[in-house]
Amino acid sequence: MKSLLPSLWDEKSDPFANLGQDLNRVFADFSKRFPAFGGSGEGTFPALDVNETDRGLEISVEVPGVSEKDIDVSVVGRMLTVKGEKRASKEVSEENRHVSERSYGAFRRTLTLPFEPDPAKVEAHMDNGVLTISLPKPPEEVRKTAKIEVKRKA
Repeated sequence: MKSLLPSLWDEKSDPFANLGQDLNRVFADFSKRFPAFGGSGEGTFPALDVNETDRGLEISVEVPGVSEKDIDVSVVGRMLTVKGEKRASKEVSEENRHVSERSYGAFRRTLTLPFEPDPAKVEAHMDNGVLTISLPKPPEEVRKTAKIEVKRKA
């Protein structure tokens, strides 16, 4: 963007241009990380899908670029927590960086489950950047499930 006002500095050494670029980068990063500010939540909260079956829940969490050893899955009562860290593969100086959309750092996601699973029966597997967590329903939850017929009001 070209300024209408003359500058005493050239474009590369103008401290106000550099400050503006830094502020734009900070606000873009902030809004990208928090859905309430128009972002997708990328970088802070991994995207997930929760599917219920007759036997339990299957949760798929997108964690591309994260190794199994950098992920921690825990169940405490009805709370499931997935946390980990995506590490940068190499350092790049800011003067050589042209575009930076990839995010790195720690993430954490906690869900309240509709039942309390047996931690010994919970399984987690990684495949192609997707973490799949299987949480079987306790037998008493399976028995509680009943199909209710929906009728038209007379």
